[in-house]
Amino acid sequence: MADRAQPVISPVSGRPGLGAAALVAVLILGPLLAVFLRAEAGAGLVRADWAAIRFTVWQAVLSAVISVALAVPVARALARRRFAGRSILITLLGAPFILPVIVGVLGLLAVFGRNGWISHGLGLMGLPPVQVYGLHGVVLAHVFFNLPLATRLLLQGWQDIPAEHFRLAAQLGAGSRVIWRLIERPMLARVVPGALAVIFAICLTSFAVALTLGGGPRATTIELAIYQAFTFDFDLGRAALLSVVQIALTLGAALIALRVASGDGLGAGLDRPVQRWDAAGRGARLLDGALIVAAGLFLLLPMLAIVAEGVPGLLRLPACVGRAALVSLGVALGSTAVMLLVALPMALAIAAGRGAVELAGLLGLAVSPLVIGTGLFLIVNPIADPFALALPVTAGVNAVMGLPFALRILVPAAREVLSVHGRLALSLNMRGLTFLRLVILPRMRPQIGFAAGLVAALSMGDLGVIALFAETDVATLPLQIYRLMGAYQMQAASGAGLLLLALSVGLFWTLDRGGRWHVAA
Repeated sequence: MADRAQPVISPVSGRPGLGAAALVAVLILGPLLAVFLRAEAGAGLVRADWAAIRFTVWQAVLSAVISVALAVPVARALARRRFAGRSILITLLGAPFILPVIVGVLGLLAVFGRNGWISHGLGLMGLPPVQVYGLHGVVLAHVFFNLPLATRLLLQGWQDIPAEHFRLAAQLGAGSRVIWRLIERPMLARVVPGALAVIFAICLTSFAVALTLGGGPRATTIELAIYQAFTFDFDLGRAALLSVVQIALTLGAALIALRVASGDGLGAGLDRPVQRWDAAGRGARLLDGALIVAAGLFLLLPMLAIVAEGVPGLLRLPACVGRAALVSLGVALGSTAVMLLVALPMALAIAAGRGAVELAGLLGLAVSPLVIGTGLFLIVNPIADPFALALPVTAGVNAVMGLPFALRILVPAAREVLSVHGRLALSLNMRGLTFLRLVILPRMRPQIGFAAGLVAALSMGDLGVIALFAETDVATLPLQIYRLMGAYQMQAASGAGLLLLALSVGLFWTLDRGGRWHVAA
């Protein structure tokens, strides 16, 4: 926090960053205000709405608890073992983050669905197929997407334990149970609450999962109820009132996550490699190996199923899929460009010590995209046709939602560039655009490319705002996949899912690699 208290010398004016922050605040707070004003005219929550609220909270609690409970033994196994490909496996744990949700759902259906691989195996044994829709399907999908995140969070907790703790335990002859009780369990008591709160907050706003695997009176989330109020009833007052409830839940979960994520450290060490003498036994090796393999299969099988089911489907793609792919590419590139125009000046202003800019950049974490879309619809509807603005609105909301992640990538690099080159540039009278072109952009190019690739991939796979604004003749690729699934064209949907996965990964790799090209050259 000390670097924020003492602003660094910046040859770049902070006004563009302040202006960008003000624009972001208006784009988020303006729709929220519209939602609050419209909600006052609502007739109140009906019984089905209260059921959606209960289901939303319950599935988020179950998803968070199961994800973290499964992540504890997996993270412990990864922390205790060193094997070929370990770093690659840990890197792959981040893959579900950029995996389009609709594609992940297709993979889960191919493995766990009624006609999936597991159901076929059960059928050979005379057992009934797996039922994947409803509460258990929503929780299964959330565990698939959040188990890697929980594992990474807990693994970081294990890596923060100084190696000297385990060395001293070995010298005292402490076994695995004693180490668990005295070293590992206290660490988990500090880390687990934060992981639970973060995943709970994420699962509160998972619209695409509920849309594809939920539905029905018993499996409707708040966001799905908002979507239904728009699409089927066009009850804007009820949609706004539900949005207020969603805002309250999301903000409450975010505050809890921030509060419980902080905690005291586990002490300092000498940065020695961690050795786990307590895990040298054959039984411990077999247990850890089985846990790692099981987690790997759970995460990799749906991805393999996407490829296996999608390749035949590529030959049966309707023309609408190609048009939707072009639309998604345009939206993704547009949202990425908007994000960079906003994020770069904000990152430089934050690096120069302007805390208000950083606060504006974090607003996107506390609000659901669907709620922002609801507010924008309420603002635009009286003065223009909101459906005609579906694509620009989707690109803008995706840019705002990706902004917090981009700032996490850009701000540290901006601080380093300003601290190293700021005074020298001022002494040479190098300011403004000249400093930006000659110093900032070349030295921050890897971070800019990474941030652009991440936001482009996330925007490519988004199924949120477009579901509110799109008409029948306009669709992004995720929305088109959902429509194919609704029409029971599962093979075509699988092919379109594979295309979406390839485009998302390709965008991420191209932009990230483009940012790092000059480093490798």
